[in-house]
Amino acid sequence: MHPTDTALPPPATPGPTGLAHDDVTELSEIDLALLEALQLDPRAPWSRIAAVIGIDATTAARRWRRLSDSGVAWITAYPARHASVVGYVDLSCEAAAVDSLTTRLRSWGPVFSLERTTGEHQLFLGVAARDLPSLDDFVTRRLGGLDTVRSVRLSICTAVHREGSGWLVHTLNERQRADLRGGESHGRTRPGTGPYESDHRLLVALGADARRGHAELARECGLSDTTVRRRLRRMITGGEVYFRCDLTQRLAGWPVIANFRIAAPGPGVEAVAKSLAGLPETRLCASVTGRDNLLLSVWLRSPGDCAALEERILRRHPELRISERGITLHTAKRMGRLLDRDGRGGAHVPITAAACPA
Repeated sequence: MHPTDTALPPPATPGPTGLAHDDVTELSEIDLALLEALQLDPRAPWSRIAAVIGIDATTAARRWRRLSDSGVAWITAYPARHASVVGYVDLSCEAAAVDSLTTRLRSWGPVFSLERTTGEHQLFLGVAARDLPSLDDFVTRRLGGLDTVRSVRLSICTAVHREGSGWLVHTLNERQRADLRGGESHGRTRPGTGPYESDHRLLVALGADARRGHAELARECGLSDTTVRRRLRRMITGGEVYFRCDLTQRLAGWPVIANFRIAAPGPGVEAVAKSLAGLPETRLCASVTGRDNLLLSVWLRSPGDCAALEERILRRHPELRISERGITLHTAKRMGRLLDRDGRGGAHVPITAAACPA
């Protein structure tokens, strides 16, 4: 039986806030172990996950339902090559327009991530585009053309050394992780050529909930169960899709996001990037264009840890220059998932690559 075909208790009834009455206000050690198991193998059967963390399959399924219904955790999927070009955009606007601009931009498909930050630029965006002209058009015409926008700064991603699907809660021991990693690869291999155009409906359905069973996916996509199984197997084994179990970071104990712009002199940039990507705090490490050729985003337990991490990095790599550092005040969108003020996941906006007008 597929993991999502396991019998689950009925969903909790939403309250006035849109969250379930059985709201989650803290995460237990079992919850954290369950989440890390799903980070390692997001579509593993409940029986396999339960065996690794020491509970029964029904309990594992019930705990996941409670976490997902409350928006505390969610599993999504997206193409490993969700765009030919990815840009990171720093945007400054009139102070009074931050709220309305955040609301507007988080509904845009090409804006796959959106954070409100400290510093000169109030907003930090991840943008997907079909090609360089399309990225130029999106940034200059669509973003730059908004009335309240004062300035836009663009960096183009040239390599990703680590992204959020590789970050772990770090609750399981090495033996437990090895047991889970013994299964199929789930998007952590080097990406292939990318899913076919005909896979689009399947990816949209998985983006909303990547633990959906084959039968449910088949009904929603108008495909046969066999076709869904075959296409999904091809995408997974080919490294064409990332599966990602994400969570409300405040409840998990990492409430702070810090972003660093780093200048790394060459040669040896690749080795430095791999070192930074290997830090347990790292959520994103990417090579980008510009004087500051590395972008580093980390999760921390307190704002004070920002300086301590910076010192640790420079002690290991004294040749680096950290020219900018900022704290994220609110994440409005993360890889297509809309987040509320508490960081709980809500609706999913499918990621689309910006394209020049025909």
